[in-house]
Amino acid sequence: MNGITTDSIMALRSAILQRNAALRDVASTGGAADAAGVQGAGSGQKADFADSLKSALEKVNGLQAEASEASAAFERGETTDIAAVMLSKQKASLGFEATLQVRNKLLSAYKDIMSMPV
Repeated sequence: MNGITTDSIMALRSAILQRNAALRDVASTGGAADAAGVQGAGSGQKADFADSLKSALEKVNGLQAEASEASAAFERGETTDIAAVMLSKQKASLGFEATLQVRNKLLSAYKDIMSMPV
């Protein structure tokens, strides 16, 4: 046997569930901060769309680089925490999917605007 026991699997499952709950907490507090930022933008703060988009793309790029490095470290045998590797890959995947959906919505809005009669 490779040292895999029921206890180690249950511990791994528990760690994944705890990280999932932590991600949900971060997402829920991030959503509240975004809503506050939108309200603040109407009250005199100037929010630049291009800067926000650039910042979001940099975060997604950072997540992908982190996932790639974690995967490479696992392949080299420097780490044995497969849960952390898979979690970083999932975060990168979700970030990319969200970015793709934003891009699709922006393209759709651009096409709608361009097809409007002047």
